[in-house]
Amino acid sequence: MKKVIYVTYLIACLDITWMFLQFSITPYLAKKLGFDTLWIGYLQTTVGVVQLLGGPLFGRFADLFGARAAMCLSCSANVVYYGLLAIADSPLKLFIHKLPAVFMHGLPGAQMVVTDLTEPKKRAEALGKLGLCFGIGMVAGSTLGGTLSTRYGGTFAACVAGCGSIINLLLVLKFIPKNTKIPTPQDNTDKKKSVFDLGEITRLMKFPSVARTFTVKILSGLPSGIFQVMFSIIAMNFFHLEPAQNGYLMAYFGIVSMIIQGGVIGRLTASYSENTLLLLSIGMSSLVGLAQAFMTNVSQFCVIVLPMMFSLSVFNVITDSMLTKSVPSSDTGTMLGLCASVQSLLRTIGPTIGGFLYQNYGVASFGLLQFVVNMTVFVVMLRNMPSDKNEHEK
Repeated sequence: MKKVIYVTYLIACLDITWMFLQFSITPYLAKKLGFDTLWIGYLQTTVGVVQLLGGPLFGRFADLFGARAAMCLSCSANVVYYGLLAIADSPLKLFIHKLPAVFMHGLPGAQMVVTDLTEPKKRAEALGKLGLCFGIGMVAGSTLGGTLSTRYGGTFAACVAGCGSIINLLLVLKFIPKNTKIPTPQDNTDKKKSVFDLGEITRLMKFPSVARTFTVKILSGLPSGIFQVMFSIIAMNFFHLEPAQNGYLMAYFGIVSMIIQGGVIGRLTASYSENTLLLLSIGMSSLVGLAQAFMTNVSQFCVIVLPMMFSLSVFNVITDSMLTKSVPSSDTGTMLGLCASVQSLLRTIGPTIGGFLYQNYGVASFGLLQFVVNMTVFVVMLRNMPSDKNEHEK
């Protein structure tokens, strides 16, 4: 079991590496093809829409056919995605290359395996270690992408990502078991149900505290999601970074994330309740937004990154852990797919909102929005904290 989990961490690390390698190519390729800020936002929205539609279905697919089948589907979609990127020499082809993203859910697939193979009380720590893999992949992918695209061009870098995804597919087939869930008497009846059964997906919202946690995840995550999808524009136009410099900055993000995910979250979850940590992350996120509103250069931003990555890491790990614990083990894949769809939702509406704010009010508006929204959520949750504790004890 431990071997499977360790290989899953490796697969997730490689998957994130190829993803961030691609992040260092796409904005500059789009600019080269004549995209302005608005059209780059449309490109980001395309990815958000297709992954928003695919996330819940991907999770449902994993619950019915196993996490290995789902991860194979994701790796295969990655190969097509990066292959299309390598040959994208027109705006239309650049949009078409985003379509396979509907099946690209490598990190949720890894979360499904880890969730199936760990006890609920150790789940937050295990998911946090997946976040450590995210940090490693961010460092490796950003650095590698910036270097390869500068020296050999974006086409070569995209081909490297495609070949890496083939390696991921082989690792999944070799080491991940066909079924990672504990068999239950309901398995035979579940197999007869369709992946596209929306009733089976939406019924999870009826479980206790699921709707409330999802609402918090969307509202509190929206401002930071807007900032993230607009960051490539901010890096080019506000910080005036070149591709290699942007890669180094993303690598710095990854290093900070690795320290937090690998050395901090596990200790926090062992000492404090998940409700307390959720409240802490939201409160800190509001202060981060206030700091972002007044930053003027990349040096100041590098300081802000420390609390920003802490709040984001704790928030994502804790909400995912709380949601998977709120549903039966047979539905954790669908729940993680829904969690992934939240991020896709933010990427769908984020570019539109972000483009409007950037064009009319500048970078400071992102921070002010984050401060106001998260402070409001923080106050509401703080007022309800006693009842939350009682519900948790029950």
